[in-house]
Amino acid sequence: GSAPAAESYLAVPRIIAAAEITNAGAIHPGYGFLAENASFAEVCESCNIRFIGPDPETISRMGDKLSARAIAKNAGVPVLPGGEGAIGSLDEAKDLAKGIGYPVILKASGGGGGRGMRIAHNEPALANAYTTAQAEARAAFKSSEVYVEKYVEKGRHVEVQILGDHKGSIIHLCERDCSSQRRYQKLVEESPAPNLHPRVRTRLHDAAVKCARSVHYHSAGTVEFLLAPSGDFYFLEMNTRVQVEHPVTEMVTGIDIV
Repeated sequence: GSAPAAESYLAVPRIIAAAEITNAGAIHPGYGFLAENASFAEVCESCNIRFIGPDPETISRMGDKLSARAIAKNAGVPVLPGGEGAIGSLDEAKDLAKGIGYPVILKASGGGGGRGMRIAHNEPALANAYTTAQAEARAAFKSSEVYVEKYVEKGRHVEVQILGDHKGSIIHLCERDCSSQRRYQKLVEESPAPNLHPRVRTRLHDAAVKCARSVHYHSAGTVEFLLAPSGDFYFLEMNTRVQVEHPVTEMVTGIDIV
């Protein structure tokens, strides 16, 4: 596809990508486990070390799937039909699934990386999906909390790279299509996303910025969406860090995100 419009990142010089160095210096956590660890960011602050990333509260709020879903919804960003909280029992899951309509997907509220996710196409499959998702969530995230959402078949996974400074400026650096996956793990990333209608592309970018602005986001981050065959899209999660795939956007825009 053709390169994205230059207007998307003309504001980059105004973004303060590198944090102001304090007396004790600064730490860039990269894209490893510490990059989205709110406790680590708090330790840095208490030691007078600038954590180059969002503040601990933002990491915590957006790191929990249910919290992030509520934030996106309150910001006017579309979310998948589903429950507004963790499921308390299998019967509650069945009631939600009946209201949403099968297929549904169960997700770990503290999840990521495709763990703690199970799809159910009917009620008999829901019981096994519920038990398995809870067990995976407990093992991976030390919390068995799961919630239910509508499962979109043949959906695409599209994410929007954003940058924010400490003065409230937030911009996007266009999108990456990461639909090619194995076990919910991304294999190939493309930018710009192929076969994406210009109006949908613009709406995706606007939704990502709106979501980031609602939590006063600063530093680099990524807002992820599920794009349905109909052209509708839904908020999935926000990664409050530099992603390993950020060079794809750097190659397209010429912007050094780090």
